[in-house]
Amino acid sequence: MTTNNPGVTDADTEKHGISDLRAEARHARAELASTLDAIEYKFNVPKQLRIRRRRVTLALRKLGEDSPAALMGIAAGAATIVGVVVWFGASAAVKNR
Repeated sequence: MTTNNPGVTDADTEKHGISDLRAEARHARAELASTLDAIEYKFNVPKQLRIRRRRVTLALRKLGEDSPAALMGIAAGAATIVGVVVWFGASAAVKNR
């Protein structure tokens, strides 16, 4: 490599080029690692389910502290839905005998 700068030798330029390449490679590796971490985070279904469960649990606890009546209404509604689903499932099983 030659340069127009008379004070810089080929060895200086080559070392500078190698250090630039190594720095660029380190940056590319870090970027790849970051991308792979993001992909793993996004597609790790059990981890996503744990995170969502924690969020729902915290939200329900906060709702219970702020408005216990609303939490009781949600619980009653969920129990009603489960009861209806079980009722229809049982009645369908009895009809299909």
